[in-house]
Formats: sequence, C-alpha cells, structure tokens
Amino acid sequence: MAETDFPAELAELRDTLRRITDVIDVEALRAEITDLEQQAADPNLWDDQDNAQKVNSQLSHKQAQLDRVNNLASRIDDAEVMAEMAAEENDDDVRAEAVDELGSIRKALESLEIVTLMSGEYDEHDAVVTIRSGAGGIDAADFAEMLQRMYLRWAERREWDVKVLDTSYAEEAGIKSTTFEVKAPYAFGTMSVEAGTHRLVRISPFDNQGRRQTSFAAVEVIPLLEGTESIDIDENDLKIDVFRSSGPGGQSVNTTDSAVRITHLPTGIVVSMQNEKSQIQNRAAAMRVLESRLLLLKKEQEAAEKKELAGDIKASWGDQIRSYVLHPYQMVKDLRTNHEAGNAQSVLDGDLDGFIESGIRWRQGE
Repeated sequence: MAETDFPAELAELRDTLRRITDVIDVEALRAEITDLEQQAADPNLWDDQDNAQKVNSQLSHKQAQLDRVNNLASRIDDAEVMAEMAAEENDDDVRAEAVDELGSIRKALESLEIVTLMSGEYDEHDAVVTIRSGAGGIDAADFAEMLQRMYLRWAERREWDVKVLDTSYAEEAGIKSTTFEVKAPYAFGTMSVEAGTHRLVRISPFDNQGRRQTSFAAVEVIPLLEGTESIDIDENDLKIDVFRSSGPGGQSVNTTDSAVRITHLPTGIVVSMQNEKSQIQNRAAAMRVLESRLLLLKKEQEAAEKKELAGDIKASWGDQIRSYVLHPYQMVKDLRTNHEAGNAQSVLDGDLDGFIESGIRWRQGE
C-alpha cells in the first residue's frame, strides 16, 4: 500500500475548503446570521407569524451552513494532530485511522462543494415535490409510491424536515399522486435535478403470468416561495372544492370535510391538500403551493420566450431522465449523466447522493 503524504493531503483539503468558503462568502454569511439573530430576538417578532417563521427558517438554514464549514475546518485540524501522533509514535493503527478520516473529509468537502454549484434564482429555497403515476397501470401507481419512499428515506438520511401535504391513493395498490414539502438549505437546488420522467422495468408482482412490465412516474420539483415573492391571484380565477380526506387508517382528518382542492381556471393548475386537520390550514397550504407554481410558470414562459427569440428551442431536460431496472438484471442509470449503480434496491432505499451530485454537476456544465 502506498504511503500517504499527510502534509500534501492536508494542504490540498485546506485549499479546497478555502475555495469553497470564498464562494460561500463566510464573512457575509456570519453578518446575515447576526442580523437574523437580532430579528429573532425582537419581542414583537411573532406579531407577524409568517414573517417570524421566515426569519427562523432562514436563521436555521444559514447557521447549519456555517456550522458545516466550521466543522470541516475542525476535522482537518484534528486529522493533522492524528497524523502527527501516528508519525511520532510510529503507530500503524492511528495512521490507518488518519487515512480513513482524510477520505471521509474529502467526501464531505465534495458534498459541500456541490452547494457552490447552485447559483439559480431559487436554489436556496425549500422544495415542493409532486410525484404522479404515469403509463403502466397498477405497476405505475406502485412505482410512484416506491419513489415517494425513496425520496423520504433520502431526506431522512440527511436529517431534512419533510412534510407530506397530500396523497391520492390508487384503488388496488400504490398512489396516483403525492405532494410533500422539503425544508432544508438549498433543498430546491438539490432536488430540482430529480424533475422528469422515471422508468421502472421489472417482473410485475401484479401479473399472474409473471410478465415483465415497464411503468413510468413523473416527478415535479418547484421552489417554495416566500410571501414577498408571491404573485397576485384573482379569486374569480379560482374554483375551490372541499371534500372529506381519504386514505388508509381512519385518521382524524377523515371525519370532516377538511380537504381542499383549488383549480386555477386560466392555467388549469390543480392543487389538493388534505393532510392538515382543518380546512383553513389546507387552504393556506394549497394557496402557497399554487402561488409557487404560478410564479415558476411565469418564469418558465419568460425563459422560453427568450430562447425562442434567440433561436434556441432545444429543451435542456429530456422527458425520461432515469431507468430503474430490476429484471433481467439490476441497475439504475441516469440517462443525462450516465451515472449508474448496480444495487437498485439500495437506490430505492434512499442511496441517491451519487445521482443527485452528478446531476448538479451535469446541469452546471450544461
């Protein structure tokens, strides 16, 4: 085994961290945190609950980002001490531990570096993810539920806050659609590379003849926008329906007409919410998502017009972005980046970091 050049490795890690902190602008980040802490300490802050939640959310996100940088700096210092101990005592066990820690730090820096590649207008925002079953009947509904489980497990590994807003269950198995909110720094910038059509190939557990089935599910990711960024919506453009929430288990939400469906008539956009206990809460959540979708639609239309004027009408994202093959072999492959994994079950259990990070780097290159 080649001897590790600890001074060179440590110098490289410190240089990488320095480049990352230059992009993040740690001093500006500290100043923002100080300002947000002052706002959070204002005794009148909660007079405006929406603003209070916004301030506390921003403070939590930015403090977590600063903590992540500081933690990596401390780990590099500790690794240097460990390497010096190994050299002084000629201890192979400590040396091996130092080598492992250097590798772990390198991976953490690569993950943090991904943040520096997210400079889109809404990348820092929380995300709202909607999954819809597509072609493939029962298998597609089952696949949509598999994708929901995959993303929830992935977010859980990262200790990100996730709240399921609405789920429409299919009659036999799986789900027709689900919408959930992900609250974390750069949640939208991170998850937006998952938007598109996903394909599953497997032996159908719902086919008595055991035939291979191909099914599809669509993933939509939009940024959750703050109130100051929302757009005016004419109440006359809305059709609002209330109904009894549905789902397994007989939850308390099923006992009243608390679920809300809002249809924006000019665009045909439909948003349903049913996971809150009150109609007022579900309506507020639905309006927040509707506003985000309408503003994003407006931005997309403006971008499309600019591309058309420039003579570039090529879409930057294909319809089908990823294939999950469970038969006759196991493989998950991203069709944009060519990143692939042979353990499909591990990916479906939430091991998505490699796909998402390669997607972000691919997007930056595009």
